Amino acid sequence: MSALDFRSVLFLCVANAARSQMAEALARSVFGPDVRVQSAGSKPTRPHPLALQALAEIGLEPTAPSSKSVNDIDPGSVDLVVTLCAEEVCPVFFGRAARLHWPIPDPDRKDRPVGDEEHLDHFRRAREAIRTRLEVLAALRRLPPGTARDEFLHSLAAMAPPSC
Repeated sequence: MSALDFRSVLFLCVANAARSQMAEALARSVFGPDVRVQSAGSKPTRPHPLALQALAEIGLEPTAPSSKSVNDIDPGSVDLVVTLCAEEVCPVFFGRAARLHWPIPDPDRKDRPVGDEEHLDHFRRAREAIRTRLEVLAALRRLPPGTARDEFLHSLAAMAPPSC
């Protein structure tokens, strides 16, 4: 199965607090009810308030009020796994799902102190990087099989990550 022929997608990062939460909400908006969308993390914590704020700014909210563990996801329910880790080790997901890796830096950068507005801007940049990739992915899915759509798919990972 091509990574473009999915009916179910799972977004993974470590905490399921920011990137994967935003990806889940954005993907539901982009793909609509035709695609089952989930998110999870290897060490789930809680949705980050700034991720929720970045989603609210564009009229979206997460579907679940808590973070989810990758261990609670049925591998048989997933056709495509998108990992969103950049500087940390991505969660492992067992199963036969196609895989994509979009290295989006963690917007909750703890390596240096930043002001409130700059901190929120990191989340906005991550949100927009994810949204852009999802829109490209949706456009590629609409191309007929036999075109160069699968070759273009790999360019999603090569898109410059935001500097969060």
